Amino acid sequence: MTATPDSLRSHYPVAIVGAGALGLAFAARLAATGPVAVIARNAARAAELTRGVQIGGRLRRLDVFAPDALPTADWAVLLVKTGDTDAAARLASALRPHGLLSLQNGLIENQLHEACPALAAGQGVTTEGAYRDATAIHPSGAGETLLPPGFEDLAALFVRAGFVARVDPDIARARLAKLLVNLAINPLAALFRVPNGALLEPPHRVLLDTLVREALPVLRANGLDLDEGAALSRVHGVARATAANRASMLQDVLAGRRTEIDAITGALLAMAETGGFEVPTHRAVHTLVRALEHAEAGTPSDRG
Repeated sequence: MTATPDSLRSHYPVAIVGAGALGLAFAARLAATGPVAVIARNAARAAELTRGVQIGGRLRRLDVFAPDALPTADWAVLLVKTGDTDAAARLASALRPHGLLSLQNGLIENQLHEACPALAAGQGVTTEGAYRDATAIHPSGAGETLLPPGFEDLAALFVRAGFVARVDPDIARARLAKLLVNLAINPLAALFRVPNGALLEPPHRVLLDTLVREALPVLRANGLDLDEGAALSRVHGVARATAANRASMLQDVLAGRRTEIDAITGALLAMAETGGFEVPTHRAVHTLVRALEHAEAGTPSDRG
């Protein structure tokens, strides 16, 4: 579907809250099989996107809305930075959806429930990738999207649009597995300024595997059921499948935005402290990324 402002609807099957690279990539694929609304951060951004955006080598004209002129939707999908979760979740609730699905990084489901106590809300996981350069959005690597129970109808819409998607009865375990991937790939991609696939090569591979091995006992104590071989295989497989992708933390550093290091590595550090685990490499990575944020603080940003 290539919508123009004259074709905007008042009700949609799906609304994507967050017009960053991944949100727009999801919206473009969903719009090929049915109506989808995109909720931008403000009116200026909505007007800019309504004029069209290059996504995957094609000019896409999506139905984009500002926060003060919202439609309604059956399902809302949250694809914003973790620091914007509360505001975006409250915005999503104004769409009056059946349910709110977060596909964000970190572990934020409790935060969703606090922000929208009257709404059926859950956090899924996705390994889909996309990045933005100066002129376009580039989807980069097909991944898998897992949804919590209760989101079967939304999963069916994803599948119809060509996503590899399903409801996972053990979504808590899946979230921990996704956190493991993010803990290893995101900070290193940001620090070394390389795409995901480069982390599988020397000298980055040593650090990648160290981060996996160091995090694994902490995550296993919290319910992850992977052994070391399976954990390394999971992280390597995602890095390989998204080899061309610029990890979200790298995109944030390049754009001068605050990263999600506190939501990702910070979550592990909190678990480690509670459980009495030592994670010195992750602590060092956390410190380095925070220092990098300060060094890049003057660069223009775009939160979607």
